[in-house]
Amino acid sequence: MRDFRRNNPMRGKARLLAAFAAFALVLGPALAEARPGGRSSMGSRGSRTFAPPPVTRTAPDAARPMDRSMTQPGQAARPNAAAPGAAAGARGGMFGGGFGGALMGGLIGMGIGGLLFGHGLFGGFGGIGSILGLLLQIGLIVLLVRFAIRFFRSRNQPAMAGGPRPSPLNREAHPARHPMGMGGARPAAAPAAAPVTLAQSDFQAFEGLLRDVNAAWSRRDPAALSRLATPEMMGFFSQDWRDLEARGWRNETRDPRLESGDLSEAWREGDTEYATVAMRFSLIDVTYDAQGKVVEGDPNRRDTATELWTFQRGPAGSWKLSAIQQTG
Repeated sequence: MRDFRRNNPMRGKARLLAAFAAFALVLGPALAEARPGGRSSMGSRGSRTFAPPPVTRTAPDAARPMDRSMTQPGQAARPNAAAPGAAAGARGGMFGGGFGGALMGGLIGMGIGGLLFGHGLFGGFGGIGSILGLLLQIGLIVLLVRFAIRFFRSRNQPAMAGGPRPSPLNREAHPARHPMGMGGARPAAAPAAAPVTLAQSDFQAFEGLLRDVNAAWSRRDPAALSRLATPEMMGFFSQDWRDLEARGWRNETRDPRLESGDLSEAWREGDTEYATVAMRFSLIDVTYDAQGKVVEGDPNRRDTATELWTFQRGPAGSWKLSAIQQTG
């Protein structure tokens, strides 16, 4: 008896289209990792790296835990610690490290293998398999894997370091004259540390760093970026550049504008001062391929983002970016 499935050209096309759809779903999250920080949480906040910063009016949702950090739980960050190449890729590539990465790789590999050998993702729907059915299987698997990764990441998230700390800074430390000088922070568990009073010039410096970091990132200017960010952050930025380059892509962010901002917390550890600031900003964020074709974004449309940026400075030094955290 003739094998209908083997000789049915429509089934071969269905497999091919479904395979392309699978790759598109797998690559979908990666396309969004472009602007400085890769839309992930990364860097160090001293001994408060694993303690969530207080929420603010600008960022009412809790900050996401760090995806990439050189700081170990229960340990204060070394201000000049650089992120080595291996640590800079601590995300574990496209799907994250650890169990979540292994799970995603195994399921996707098994599913695509099934497609290529004509059995659907896990055996298919038999002789009546259709493109719609295959796509449905792929979509369900991707959703399941994403849920599993989030679940295991939350279980494996390091415990917060330290104990209780004093209440957030009083309103006198939040100059109202500058759009980033407002209060609104609520207490959150974090190690005790000496509070720091910020001036209007500090908030102006933070706004300037938002612009300058994006400009240096878009120019792919490591010398300029290393003057604006800690060695650890510079290591992560360099890794993100390499990841984009491996795909033949480049990302440009233009005309970042601070829409609103407020102070989450500011403190001192030894001779190093830290300030975590919630910023809602808009910018042009576009990713191009090697031929200059737009891969993601729109050069004529502004995107809006809300992030928590942490800055640090040493004695008689200038503020440098030491962490970026996503919200929600």
